[in-house]
Amino acid sequence: QVQLVESGGGLVQAGGSLRLSCAASGRTFSSYTMGWFRQAPGKEREFVAAINWRSESTYYADSVKGRFTISRDNAKNTVDLQMSSLKPEDTAVYYCAARPRVRAFSAIEVVTSYDYWGQGTQVTVSS
Repeated sequence: QVQLVESGGGLVQAGGSLRLSCAASGRTFSSYTMGWFRQAPGKEREFVAAINWRSESTYYADSVKGRFTISRDNAKNTVDLQMSSLKPEDTAVYYCAARPRVRAFSAIEVVTSYDYWGQGTQVTVSS
């Protein structure tokens, strides 16, 4: 079992930056591949980015590639999402998620492949 708590959301103007953080507690953080997802009003939850347990590999949705960067610190049990060049279409609730590292990056974008979720943090980008 692992508990996830996101922070860092807020209101930002288009073109601005924001850094989200997810703090994990419970079982060994390095046992998990970590991901970020988002859900806009009236839309399905969608994959944003993922990072493997040793930070060797990262994977991004095309919509955020080159603008967002995922990172993790296993000593601090945190995973961050640095978001730059934000657009109004990035407005959503952002969720941190975890799944066992043995699954590697198989089906990494699939919501149901993640076992644990945070409560989410709102990001609003104004035009």
